Amino acid sequence: MFCDIVRGKAPASVVYADDQIVAFMDIQPVNPGHLLVVPRIHAAYLADLDEGTGGHMFQVAMILADAVRRSGVPSEGVNLFLADGRAAGQEVFHVHLHVIPRFEGDGFAFRFGPDYFRRPGRAALDEIAAGIRRALEG
Repeated sequence: MFCDIVRGKAPASVVYADDQIVAFMDIQPVNPGHLLVVPRIHAAYLADLDEGTGGHMFQVAMILADAVRRSGVPSEGVNLFLADGRAAGQEVFHVHLHVIPRFEGDGFAFRFGPDYFRRPGRAALDEIAAGIRRALEG
């Protein structure tokens, strides 16, 4: 679906395009002004993108978040949201970054699991951090 939009073979309300990125209106927006920032190359997951394209995607999202706020769209804040994998809520397997205008009482919220309010101890945090550092090294 996104590949067709990127190639201009499917309709989209495009707000930004360059040689790496296309950004367009979400057809099922959380709020008016909800945008999707999509790399032109097909990559199912964030880790499938090269660092330059991934970084550029976030740079474009920052510019668009500011433009949304200045556009007159109701926006007291902005969420940048990227679902990476089915368990994270990804439904379209072409990596994409949501730019979601937010305002008080808009009804959109993140739900937290039952263990969210039980903070892990420092030892558990340190152990997880060490595993991540090992992954970075190797």
